[in-house]
Amino acid sequence: MLPILSRGQVRAYDAHAIDERRVPSIVLMENAGRGAAELMLSALRASAGGIAAARVVVVAGVGNNGGDGFVVARHLAAAGVTATVIVASRADKIAGDARANYEAFVELGGACIVLPPGTARSMIDAELEGATLLVDALFGTGLDRAIEGFFADVISAIDEADAPVWSLDLPSGLDADTGCVLGVAVHATTTVTFAHRKLGLVTPRGAELAGRVAVAGLGIPDAKVLEAVGVAAWGLEEGDVARWLSPRKTGAHKHAAGDVLIVAGSPGTTGAAALSARGALRAGAGVATIATFTDARDAVAAQVLEVMTREIDEADLEAAIDKLIARRSALVVGPGFGTTPRARRAIEHAVSTFEGLLVLDADGITCFAGRPEDLAAAPGELVLTPHPGELGRLLGRPSSEIEADRFASAQEAAARTKAVVVLKGAHTIVAGPDGDAWVCMEHAPALATAGSGDVLAGIVAGLSGSVTETAPGRSGGVSRAMRVAAAAVVVHARAGAAWMRETGADRGMLASEIAERVPAVVAQLMASRRGAS
Repeated sequence: MLPILSRGQVRAYDAHAIDERRVPSIVLMENAGRGAAELMLSALRASAGGIAAARVVVVAGVGNNGGDGFVVARHLAAAGVTATVIVASRADKIAGDARANYEAFVELGGACIVLPPGTARSMIDAELEGATLLVDALFGTGLDRAIEGFFADVISAIDEADAPVWSLDLPSGLDADTGCVLGVAVHATTTVTFAHRKLGLVTPRGAELAGRVAVAGLGIPDAKVLEAVGVAAWGLEEGDVARWLSPRKTGAHKHAAGDVLIVAGSPGTTGAAALSARGALRAGAGVATIATFTDARDAVAAQVLEVMTREIDEADLEAAIDKLIARRSALVVGPGFGTTPRARRAIEHAVSTFEGLLVLDADGITCFAGRPEDLAAAPGELVLTPHPGELGRLLGRPSSEIEADRFASAQEAAARTKAVVVLKGAHTIVAGPDGDAWVCMEHAPALATAGSGDVLAGIVAGLSGSVTETAPGRSGGVSRAMRVAAAAVVVHARAGAAWMRETGADRGMLASEIAERVPAVVAQLMASRRGAS
């Protein structure tokens, strides 16, 4: 898994490396800037005209991010690139290690232009004109206030210039913890982040602003540093999921492979039930059954071939649910089921009695709006799969507040429900009740299609019979439900990415097409496991 750090952990990382591990701060800055410069040089060599045609303009602040920019400019110049640094402040404001690297660049003949606050926007635009690459070295991870005035003009000028933009550590203006925009923010083509990714980069808005993300190491083995400062979240890698998936036994029968019940569907929304069942079967379940009320059963049955259907008897609802869930290996509850009184009774009874893995999705989550603690008493392995609006309803706040701090919201929900919470979106978060937070490092915009979440819920249930091995967590081990949910999220994302590669499109995918690609994705993951062993 990939470590992902918060703003506070980044500060503690640097302090620990410097104070406890005796790594000079200027060495960290040098290694960061050199790593970024090497990545830029590789890209420039592959571009039309190569290094000889390149004109790079570094827009630097006066802090450490600006110091990184001076190191980048020096290494680019040493490689034969025409590199200019624009200081967006007064030169006498540059201090510390940034000052040392500013002076080194200037004394070695580097071109440096000072544009202090109050400089007309037209002058900023003029200095950026003609650049073939811009480097954003204005603000790093320490920024925690809104950008306005002169600096907002500088960022607007960078965004409106014709050249691609490379940001150092973070796009300036992006909050390192939440991924929110602090007033204005740079829209980068590429972001070179240092040492490890930051939380803000693995959010929907952060991913949009950062573009392609590359990590430049600081030239230090940092296991002891991370042990001291902690990790905010972990990025899921292919190898993590691959080692959790077990091959199906030769003598397996359909019920042993997974017997999934989907409590879902109502008049007008029966497709959600069918999609969940399809996701479960394509993920490896041997049997999938949809249970719904009488007025929806015929419509559900007309949509499925390989899936059985059962009626929920409203006259003796709780007993009917008990009979339906008996001996099932996993449940999906809620997709398209509605929030009528009868639906609420069925949902609440299933949640309160089923002792296996239960995926609560869509209307199932909404039935517990404003009372997340009621879910904590569920006897089974509970997995919630909300989008931001559903999580907002559960916690009693608008979806905008969920998006304003996705990590904190997911972790709060997991703590209050004692469940695994899958907060969907670009870079889906999987949060556990013990404080673990895992992040899907892959995202596919084509997944923004109706029914995508229904398929995901089915995949979680369908994979529950395939995930067996343990995995590390901050508490020394994590639940099977956490691993199942994480594996499903990665498989779902990879299925969307596979469709995009096949079609060359970023839109137009149908939810059923996600499910159709799941077996191949699972096979690829298991093949990578065999190749690594």
